[in-house]
Amino acid sequence: MDISLSLSPQEQSKVAADVNSFNKTLNDGKGSKASTVLDKNDFLKILITQLSHQDPTQPMDDKEFVAQMAQFSSLEQMTNMSEGLTKVADLLARTQAISMLGSSVDIDTGGDTVSGVVDAVTGGQFPQLLVNGQYYDSSQVLKVKTGVKE
Repeated sequence: MDISLSLSPQEQSKVAADVNSFNKTLNDGKGSKASTVLDKNDFLKILITQLSHQDPTQPMDDKEFVAQMAQFSSLEQMTNMSEGLTKVADLLARTQAISMLGSSVDIDTGGDTVSGVVDAVTGGQFPQLLVNGQYYDSSQVLKVKTGVKE
């Protein structure tokens, strides 16, 4: 049995077409500029392509495959943890804004300082505080005086 290790011109063009198709799939039609951030879907696409184009006479080493699957699992856990921490940070921001309700605050408005009592708080990802009839972002608060009414 004679095994050829070189690709014929037809095989080379098919491999080049497969690579171009795969690159277009990764770029999602964004032209030739690739994304700088890879996610778990990109990792799976690379792994599947690697498995489908491996040499049958020299399959991927099982230790290497297990290592790649461990990397994928780690990536997925980090992504889930990041999403969870984002939700916790949003909840903390809302809770902090609500805790200022009825308190006297000093707010930085880009050079000037506005003082007043927090009359209302909006919800959402970026809570707003109603002070003296105007809404301000909760991140602009410089000082909170609890229980002090003006």
